[in-house]
Amino acid sequence: MPSSPINELFAATAPGLESIALGELKRLGIKGKAEAGGVSFRGDAETMYAANLWLRTPGRIVVRLARFHANTFHELERRAKRVAWGAFIPGNGTVRVRATCRKSRLYHSDAVAERVLAAISLATAGAVRLESESGVGDDSDQEDVSTREADASVAGSVDGGATPEQLLVVRIVDDECEISADTSGQLLHRRGYRQEIGKAPLRETLAAAMVLASGWKPTESLIDPLCGSGTIAIEAALLARGIAPGARRRFAFMEWPTFEKERWDKILGNAHDAAAGRRVELDILGADRDGGAIEAATRNAERAGVGGDIRFEVQPLSTSLQELEGVQKPGWILANPPYGVRLGEPDSLGNLYAKLGSRLKSAEGWRLGILTSDVALARQTGLPLRARFSTRNGGISVAFLAQEKRLAAEVRAPKSAVG
Repeated sequence: MPSSPINELFAATAPGLESIALGELKRLGIKGKAEAGGVSFRGDAETMYAANLWLRTPGRIVVRLARFHANTFHELERRAKRVAWGAFIPGNGTVRVRATCRKSRLYHSDAVAERVLAAISLATAGAVRLESESGVGDDSDQEDVSTREADASVAGSVDGGATPEQLLVVRIVDDECEISADTSGQLLHRRGYRQEIGKAPLRETLAAAMVLASGWKPTESLIDPLCGSGTIAIEAALLARGIAPGARRRFAFMEWPTFEKERWDKILGNAHDAAAGRRVELDILGADRDGGAIEAATRNAERAGVGGDIRFEVQPLSTSLQELEGVQKPGWILANPPYGVRLGEPDSLGNLYAKLGSRLKSAEGWRLGILTSDVALARQTGLPLRARFSTRNGGISVAFLAQEKRLAAEVRAPKSAVG
């Protein structure tokens, strides 16, 4: 099989997750460079397929089609006509162009999108449906992941539907135009398993970032005592079992004329074989006082293929924390506790955070990792928590605070490092 051309690729992440995605690429043997809003890297079709299949924290993978100077519409039109659109446009379906302009003479994003759509129409002889939209913010890729589509992670098929849609992103900054084609389709947090959600859903990509940033190992226990629909526990189990997060979904590149099905089938088959051959015994508990949430979490885990790896139980926080007693292999409590912005007032939550901290102070070998927007609440734990990353969750600025490893002598008298 002939080699595919080497392309410039970009894994777009929520702000603050760039270094985690960079580490993921490194583990795949791919050299990348962290930039604002993601990680740039180079590779052929196989690299692009593998990135979509295996990366757990980015929101989408795009391929850079062109980069050129344009300060007039004539120049934009002339250069846009040179792009090899045919390689990235589905034979039938919809092409959507998203344009953003900043600090440029071409400041009208709708007019920019119209010019690019005209070039595509000429290249495809009008065979596809064309749509345009104005971009939001300074970075369309990052905006996709962190705000506008972040809370659309619910339910629904990720098979792409009957009509394929191709997103093209045009960004003009300081008269420099960059055109990219989305390779992923629906955002990568749409794994396909989470068809039921709780009151304050946590994106799969963000849950995976918490697990990776904590440093949790499959040989350790993991408890989420406020698990909701089970996303943290499920992402941990998928990681431990070596199950590719994109193994159960379709991607935009599958509709391209240049899609190499045999190559993809081989990559996917190798991923399935690797997961099937991996034997690991996990001790993961997801608990919540809401029985309906536990039922949803159980079904989500079954859809993800890790139903047998996680214990989901209806328990109040105090009961689930008792699980720390007598556990042979201590590990992490990872949770996304309420922080007052979406589910209530922070004044009423201090007791919850204090309860987490009080239990951990005397639990040798256990550590706490929480996602929160309120440092004052985090201080209520009385634990030495430090930020591993800061990002946004549902439009809210949050930080993942994790407890540093402590010596046995420090368990009785920890000193807070939050703040």
